[in-house]
Amino acid sequence: MDNSNDKLKIYSCSIPEKGSLPVAGMKIAAGFPSPADDFCEGELNLNSLLVKHPASTFFARVSGEGMRNEAIRNGDILVVDRAVEPYDGCIAVCHLDGEFTIKRIKTDGKKLWLLTTNTDFKPIEVNEASNFAVWGIVLYSISKH
Repeated sequence: MDNSNDKLKIYSCSIPEKGSLPVAGMKIAAGFPSPADDFCEGELNLNSLLVKHPASTFFARVSGEGMRNEAIRNGDILVVDRAVEPYDGCIAVCHLDGEFTIKRIKTDGKKLWLLTTNTDFKPIEVNEASNFAVWGIVLYSISKH
């Protein structure tokens, strides 16, 4: 197997009853700030926003740069849902030949390919000899800037 696999640390999804945070009730200007918009409007529960299927959702921390052109970088936290069916073009957490990896799934007729967006790495063709499973579909990537 090639060395393009990103290593993952996997965490279970734990949703506390009180998980809401205040949310600004205005748009945040990317140009000039607006001093009139100095208020909060309600609360935002990140768990309900990011986790649609708690029983089938897990979090994973990325190690590696194979998906950096998809804005998935070393240290990011992925929100992964096992209830979502894999589809052509999705980004998935895969288990391939005993290792976890993050790849874009590409179907080409009867062939299945695992792609990175980092051109330093070659596509991987999944065939009958591969020990392969999709563990879940990446819904969100949380990055620290």
